[in-house]
Formats: sequence, C-alpha cells, structure tokens
Amino acid sequence: MDRRAAPVNLLNPQRTVAELRELRSLTADANGAQRVAFTPTWVRTRAWLRQKLEGLPVEIHTDAAGNLWATLRGASPKELVIGGHMDSVPNGGWLDGCLNVMAGVEILRRINAEFHGRPPVTIRLVDWADEEGARFGKSLFGSSACAGDLDMAEARKLKDRDGVTLPDALKAVGIDFEHVKDSGRELKQAAAYLELHIEQGPVLLDLDLPLGAVLGTFGVERHAITFHGQAAHSGSTPMNRRKDAFLAAGKMSQEIYAIAARSGGGVCTIGSCTTKPGIVTSVVEECRITLDQRHLDAAALARMLAEARSVSERFAQEGGVRVAWERLWQIAPRPFHPALIGMCDSAIGETCGKSHRLPSGPLHDAAEISGAGVPTVMMFVQSLHGISHNKIEDTREEHLELCVRAFDKLADKAMKWIAAGS
Repeated sequence: MDRRAAPVNLLNPQRTVAELRELRSLTADANGAQRVAFTPTWVRTRAWLRQKLEGLPVEIHTDAAGNLWATLRGASPKELVIGGHMDSVPNGGWLDGCLNVMAGVEILRRINAEFHGRPPVTIRLVDWADEEGARFGKSLFGSSACAGDLDMAEARKLKDRDGVTLPDALKAVGIDFEHVKDSGRELKQAAAYLELHIEQGPVLLDLDLPLGAVLGTFGVERHAITFHGQAAHSGSTPMNRRKDAFLAAGKMSQEIYAIAARSGGGVCTIGSCTTKPGIVTSVVEECRITLDQRHLDAAALARMLAEARSVSERFAQEGGVRVAWERLWQIAPRPFHPALIGMCDSAIGETCGKSHRLPSGPLHDAAEISGAGVPTVMMFVQSLHGISHNKIEDTREEHLELCVRAFDKLADKAMKWIAAGS
C-alpha cells in the first residue's frame, strides 16, 4: 500500500497532556504519584491504559515477566518498539515513566490512521513492569528479565518492608516468577527501541533547551565500604591513641569529589553512613558507607573505582584501621546506537530548532534493551527544577507537546530506517 500524505491533525499532543493529567487525578494524592508496581493502584493503572488502547487494531497481552505489550502488525515482521513504564516511586512525579507510554499511545494512533492499520513495519508499545524497583529494591525488573539479564537467585530473595517476597507479589498479580525470563521471546524481531523520558536533572534546564538526544546510560559501580577500628571510651582515650573508623570514612567523603572531578564527566556519591557502637561516649569501632560511582565510559569508571579503593586503603593505614569492600551492584555503560542518536538529533532540530546531546546518569529500561543487542536511543525533555521522584516534578506544557511531536518524528525516521533494512 502506498503511503498517503498525513494530515497535520493525525497527531494530537494536547490529548497526551490531557491523558497524563487524567492519570494523575486517578493515581496520585496530595503527596504525589502512587503507582508502585504490583500494588492495587498499579493494577488499576494498567486497566486504564488498556482502555486508552481500545479502538486501535492492536493485539494486547502481558508477557511472562508482567510487561504489557500492544502490537500493531505491519507489512514487515521487523519491529519498532516504543517503551516506557507506568509504575512510579511512592510520592513520585506525575510524568516519570508514564510520559513515555502515553506519547507512545499517541504515536500508535497516528501511525494507525496514516497507514490504515498496516504500517510498513510492526509497531509495538511496551509498558515495562517495575522499572523503579521501589517496593523490592530491584530496578528494571521487567526489562532485565526480558533482556535475560535478571539475576534469578538474587531476585528470588527480595522482600518488601512487610516481608512479602517478590515471587509472592508477582503471584498475586498472575505472574510466575520462575518463568519470567520466558519474556525474552518478545525481542526476537525487535529492530529498534525508542524511549522518551523527562531528564530528571538540570542540564537542559540550565541550557534553556526543551529537548535533548541521549548518548547512553552511565555504567554503575555500587559498593559498601566498611572501616574496622576499635571502640574506646570517648573521655579517656587520647586523640593520638584512637583507631577511629569514622575518621577514615570521613576522609573518603571529600576524596570522592576529587575522583569525580578527575574522571571527565563521572559522578561519585556516598549515600549512607552507619556506625557501631553508635553511642556518643565511644570512639567508632565500625563505619560502613555506601559508594555509588557512575560514568558513560567503561575505562573511566574502572579508574574511578580503582582510585577509590586505593585511597580507602591509604586512609585506613593512616588511621590504624582495616577496610573491606563489598560489591552491591554493577552495570556496564550502555552507549546508544549512533544512527538512532543522529535521527533523534534531527527530529529534535526539526521540531524546535536546536538539540543537545547528553548522557543519562539515572538508569532506564533502555539500558537493558540496549544491552540485549537491540539498537536503542532515548530522548529527554526538560525537567523544571531539575527534579524527579518528587511531587514537584514538572515540565512546561509547551515542552510536553514538543516532545510528543519530536518523538513522533523520531519514530517515523526509525520506521523508515528499519523498512530500508537498517
């Protein structure tokens, strides 16, 4: 079937904004969004999403990991996948994740209308299950299962604050934990993956730009560092005789900023600190800190980690204490596909005149899909205040409409790319 010229009004970004506001009224309270995965509110959200897909000639199903798919069959079985997530953190923002999905719904509507239900390639929209990991502490659950990257032994042991295990929570919503990796079959025909997201940081805000093309997601090295000293009475122990575990840990807090500054674009964060015996009358015997290091370049990330290990050992030796490291989690950097980055850049330029390329510090489902070998790119829209995971999260309405238009242009370019043999 020959492609017909598409009337301008086939795409309706204002409808996307209205639907996002409707979703907020249904699933948020005075403290923010409450769409935590595998909860009753999340189940209601999924039902609402299915209603929005009614009227489209799409096949809708939930895969073995709980990911929701809507498929518009095309002339070619090769697939353009548009992804996002409807779940939120507790007291979260109104746009995080759901903007991706609802923009995808609008693009499905446009493509269906333009091609009379038969696009040149198959178009799929996916709502990934539990991107946030808010309940069980495991982010990217559905996409990592689909990508084959989920550590089953680790995930099987996860519990929420009420002691409910992840497998039991999944069972309550009809998902068999032991078969979640069967969802991997969903990616067999995937030729490109696109994801839209609010930036969650201040880069575009500071540049006064509405949209940006994402180069990839940072790799992450996350460790617990424990300094072991000796408890002693705070009144009777001279300063020069102390083996103070907190002193060594405290020196790390300044040093990680120097490590990040030398890295050329990386970030380092000490996110928690606990001490034992934890009383005001004792020198600290044990101090445990957590270190999160991120960089887009794998070699630079490895150097950051090596430098942190080296200085921790030096500070321990200087203070007469011992130090031990425990890896909590790791993921390699996920650079996105160069051709798709170029298409994203062009789509943004055609929509609002100027684009900017930037990495993503936060992780996204796109990282897992890219890691599975599917050509991937993300588009960012400016976040007011540079804030996310917070009820004050917001984006200007005109920027929301721009991002839907630009994301639609990106989808069109990717569709042509796939049809031409990518």
